[in-house]
Amino acid sequence: MTMTDNRAIEVEGLRMRYGTDDVLHDVTFQVDRGEVLALLGPNGAGKTSTIEILEGFRMRSAGRVEVLGSDPAHGDEDWRARIGVVLQSWRDHAKWRVGELLAFQGSLYEPYSTAQIRRPWDVDELLAAVGLTEHAGKSVKTLSGGQRRRLDVAIGLVGRPELVFLDEPTTGLDPKARRDFHSLVRRIRDDLDTTVLITTHDLDEAGKLADRIVILTGGRIIANGTPDELARQFVGHDEISWVQGGERSVQYVADSTAYARELFARHGGEISELELRRASLEDTYLELVRSAETSADQLAEVTR
Repeated sequence: MTMTDNRAIEVEGLRMRYGTDDVLHDVTFQVDRGEVLALLGPNGAGKTSTIEILEGFRMRSAGRVEVLGSDPAHGDEDWRARIGVVLQSWRDHAKWRVGELLAFQGSLYEPYSTAQIRRPWDVDELLAAVGLTEHAGKSVKTLSGGQRRRLDVAIGLVGRPELVFLDEPTTGLDPKARRDFHSLVRRIRDDLDTTVLITTHDLDEAGKLADRIVILTGGRIIANGTPDELARQFVGHDEISWVQGGERSVQYVADSTAYARELFARHGGEISELELRRASLEDTYLELVRSAETSADQLAEVTR
């Protein structure tokens, strides 16, 4: 496997074994530079093991992995300065003031600044980007849960990473803070050309943010594509309902827009209360995971 210039991540035949248990089976996928990829899957699917291998925190059992052109298992400090990690929670920094903490964290990246990427991110600019400007002088311990989460994100971004890993990044955020975070992800992708790999259980969030989605279950990739591609490929239908002559009808069709046009062309003013429901990412996810789990149960039954 040769790393291409436009690829941020390449994974081929990745396997991970704990004792006699395989938790990753021949996992293969790629992430292009500047892309937002969402890695989805139920608990125990292998998401955490995959991410930890990509971040260089866990050794794999087999397969090949390249992240920003290097094998994470042998990544040096220069390589680590190019990635950012936002965990579900950081260690307690309660005694620090927000601005001082970011300035200190940023100073660690100064030796790794280049002509192409000036590190670290200016503290005032970063505070503005994550919506914490007015809290710069406050102690971390005084921040609300949502504000602490934004600070977690800021710590992961202060080194101006080329690739950032976001692990359940909006956990604990209120709806407004969640929307603000989504805008921030789009900004770092669009303005800074940062590659983003996000893990989340929020399917709506994944559908809004991700250019592409990889679904992992039982240590295997069962789907890889855009939200629309997955919905069309694996669910394959939209739901359209309407009232005609006082009775409600429901149909499942491949193209709800075309069906609606035909319906009005045939019946015109007789149609009322028309509703279209396109195949969603949630439909797709549930269908795929259910199918994969059923197949695994059937295989286990056969091999007993």
